[in-house]
Amino acid sequence: MTEKFHYDNKIVRNFALATIIWGIVGMTIGLLIAMQLFKPAMNMGSQYTTFGRIRPLHTNAVIFAFVGNAIFMGIYYSLQRLLKARMYSDILSKIHFWGWQLIIIATVITLPLGLTTSHEYAEMEWPIDIAITIIWVVFGYNMFGTIIKRREKHMYVAIWFYIATFVTVAVLHIVNSIQLPVSAFKSYYVYAGVQDALVQWWYGHNAVAFFLTTPYLGMMYYFLPKMANRPVYSYKLSILHFWSLIFIYIWAGPHHLLYTSLPSWAQSLGVAFSVMLIAPSWGGMINGLLTLRGAWDKVREDPKLKFMVVGLTAYGMATFEGPMLAFKQINAIAHYTDWIVAHVHVGALGWNGFLTFAILYWLIPRIYNTTLYSVKLASFHFWIGTLGIIFYAVPLYFAGFTQGLMWKEFTPEGLLKYPNFLETVLQIIPMYVMRAIGGALYLTGVIVMTYNLVKTMKAGQLVANEAAEAQPLPPVYVAQGDDKKLHRMLERKPMIFMVLSLIVILIGGMIEMMPTFTIKSNIPTIASVKPYTPLELQGRDVYIREGCVNCHSQMIRPFRSETERYGEYSKAGEFVYDHPFLWGSKRTGPDLQREGGKYGNAWHYNHLYDPQTMSPGSIMPPYEWLAEQKLDTTTTRVKINAMRTLGVPYEKGYEHQANADLEQQAKAIAADLQQNNIKVKSDKEIIAIIAYLQRLGTDIKAK
Repeated sequence: MTEKFHYDNKIVRNFALATIIWGIVGMTIGLLIAMQLFKPAMNMGSQYTTFGRIRPLHTNAVIFAFVGNAIFMGIYYSLQRLLKARMYSDILSKIHFWGWQLIIIATVITLPLGLTTSHEYAEMEWPIDIAITIIWVVFGYNMFGTIIKRREKHMYVAIWFYIATFVTVAVLHIVNSIQLPVSAFKSYYVYAGVQDALVQWWYGHNAVAFFLTTPYLGMMYYFLPKMANRPVYSYKLSILHFWSLIFIYIWAGPHHLLYTSLPSWAQSLGVAFSVMLIAPSWGGMINGLLTLRGAWDKVREDPKLKFMVVGLTAYGMATFEGPMLAFKQINAIAHYTDWIVAHVHVGALGWNGFLTFAILYWLIPRIYNTTLYSVKLASFHFWIGTLGIIFYAVPLYFAGFTQGLMWKEFTPEGLLKYPNFLETVLQIIPMYVMRAIGGALYLTGVIVMTYNLVKTMKAGQLVANEAAEAQPLPPVYVAQGDDKKLHRMLERKPMIFMVLSLIVILIGGMIEMMPTFTIKSNIPTIASVKPYTPLELQGRDVYIREGCVNCHSQMIRPFRSETERYGEYSKAGEFVYDHPFLWGSKRTGPDLQREGGKYGNAWHYNHLYDPQTMSPGSIMPPYEWLAEQKLDTTTTRVKINAMRTLGVPYEKGYEHQANADLEQQAKAIAADLQQNNIKVKSDKEIIAIIAYLQRLGTDIKAK
């Protein structure tokens, strides 16, 4: 007997609206920080709007607010129809929606305030991490509840990717968020140095894999056949694509740490699996593009399919370029440069952005029971968006290649041709201007889309509860023909499918991380490396708060060009007390690993207060407030205790002496500044950050 029920379109509409709103917010912030790189005045003279503080706001807004809401929009729409069932619980759907929006708002408030862990793409502090965990469980419970009560026996390929996304993101988030709180909005990672770097980039790389890729592949498998009115090209290729992708992807994280202090065996594993990753990635792209066989004539007329085709092509380009960048010879030039930024944005703007736009153009008219307001505006959006990607990516590829080669160039006499780092920055400023133009074009397209979709919504009426009917599942199912095959059986067993997916993704992570955590010879210690003094520890936290790691690395690679420029290459044992590690991933400014003692205290004071006075042409914003704000020393005791808990060898009871030592060191620095005609009280934040900078790399620095 046929059962009648209703699909919940209201929750889909809510996530769609959130996708559009947060997309505009995140991309506008992205445009702002792009302009800050060629016009420092755009930092607006406020500590809450500097590049260091709002760059993480941009990345988190576009990843978790724009893309995150788009994922939930696509899953909530497709899951109900693929399973022929309404979502398991309307209340859980609402908790999920509003909980996710509150997490985003909390992130928007806390990151500009400098409340950050400094882990890229996971900068939110521990209370927000807990909230993310709770809301993710709500999402998963609602999704699996729907799967359990389904009226469709087999789970379609899109649902496989949704399941893998849920379990893997849960594992990544929990492992990467293990921190020791020291206050309501301050914590230290339990991992240090090399281990922390490995965990961060295991998480960071796989956040790209399982938040920006697998859910979008699932949506591609559902929406592309719908748009083209064609079945998926190959079911067998889908199976191969899915299992090989989730198994191989998880291994590739260490390619972000080539030539660093990470053990070389881990680096080699990352390179090998990165190269292997081409096969499943391109398998998915080919499966998508061949789904359009016989429908290419529609691509000429339909902007939704144009977005899909360019999105898939961008996916193919990014997943080919990624493994190429994992080759050490290429990585040696590209790493720390804008080349990587270009690579990331080809995927983000092309793959995630364009697929999201295509789905919005397809989905909004349907749930509003109307037609799209203007196909011409959608076509305009497609072309200006495509131009935006080109104007964004091409100049940054050129900038990255230029800067990477300039860093390495020597004169015939064997000296660095560009010893002043700033020379290499000034050379690429015109490319930064072009990049901002590209970003503005892309954002313009999104605003046009918003106008088009709002007009579409006004022309129709939301079908909040869409009527549907389907046969219930038979109480006893007897498999026939192909349904007896192993994978078809697995598609009928969602919990077994989830457990198998979990096992597959855990293998790579455990093999890479366990030896680094359990075998001491992987992280040799250095006797001369000592814990930070209380003032240096406080200064390090100011450095983290200001987001200095977004522009400055602390990792000198074993290249002659780097040791000539910065000093002795970095050793694993130098970072054993660093909770968290601060190696960085981009050099907009020079590496600071051997900064200690390179300049006097007065130079650092003047450079922080007004960088242009010490480095004419510098694009670093001024940090005047550091000389005005009083250092909070009430936290010193709890920070020393926390560090000792994490294994840093402060003597028992030292927390009672810490502030006295802090004051003594601060007064010495203030007195030195006084001798250079700089009057500043010893209790200011700038004193602490100078102490930290003067300590960097001195433990093993040649005297």
